Amino acid sequence: MSNICLPTRLPCGSRVLDLARPHVMGILNVTPDSFSDGGSYTERDKALRHAAAMVEAGATLIDVGGESTRPGARAVSPSEELERVAPVVEVIARELDVVISVDTSTPAVMRECGRLGAGLINDVRSLQRDGALDAVADSAMAVCLMHMLGEPGNMQDNPSYGDVTRDVEQFLRERMDVCQSAGIAAERIVLDPGFGFAKSLDHNLVLFKHMEELHQLGRPLLVGVSRKSMIGQVLGRDVKQRLPGSLALAALAVIKGARIIRVHDVAETVDVVRMIAAVETAD
Repeated sequence: MSNICLPTRLPCGSRVLDLARPHVMGILNVTPDSFSDGGSYTERDKALRHAAAMVEAGATLIDVGGESTRPGARAVSPSEELERVAPVVEVIARELDVVISVDTSTPAVMRECGRLGAGLINDVRSLQRDGALDAVADSAMAVCLMHMLGEPGNMQDNPSYGDVTRDVEQFLRERMDVCQSAGIAAERIVLDPGFGFAKSLDHNLVLFKHMEELHQLGRPLLVGVSRKSMIGQVLGRDVKQRLPGSLALAALAVIKGARIIRVHDVAETVDVVRMIAAVETAD
């Protein structure tokens, strides 16, 4: 496991996440068109039951998303996204003991979900939409900044890098600087390399191999590769057959020092994380 010394305290609204150990973030897509589970949890009660099951399985964060960011996904209006996300955030905040993350780039959604109890904004666009910086700066929420070039609709149109790891590092460093200038303290920032976003298979593999280099940015890493196409491309597996590949990458991410692992399959990933911890903490 990486011996890099990173911050272990992440303030998330009214909660504090202890990052002395890795955490599993459960994915809750309340969208009709997400690549793996679109349409499964669009009803509030179904969404709550799934969130509760993930918490029971060991998830300490639930990531609620109302806009698909898969390649070619259609744009969603702020009002439509809010209608999908807000009732789910509200009921989870009321019923479950868990940090709520909201997967959004939309300032209005950020503000309302913060009011309803969300503790973290997980933004694939790294707060680049107009008003997003202020929405987070005016709150007590943490924010996850992710690397992506372009938009989901065109991000896979021949992405190119000089050195993918250095380019991702530079992008994230610049976004951190912008956030801090806007009043978002470094202690509230988490970083995501953005696997599968504006990256070829080779880009993803090289970036994963050299992930430890991103620790020099001094902030915890969130890694999301669950069921993604890079697994399908390497193993030749359909999206529903990618659990073993997802678990392999989750284990490798933890060993490389990632603190938050974003997944669909919570129980299985929690077992991986706990098994690694048992070995690493043995006398």
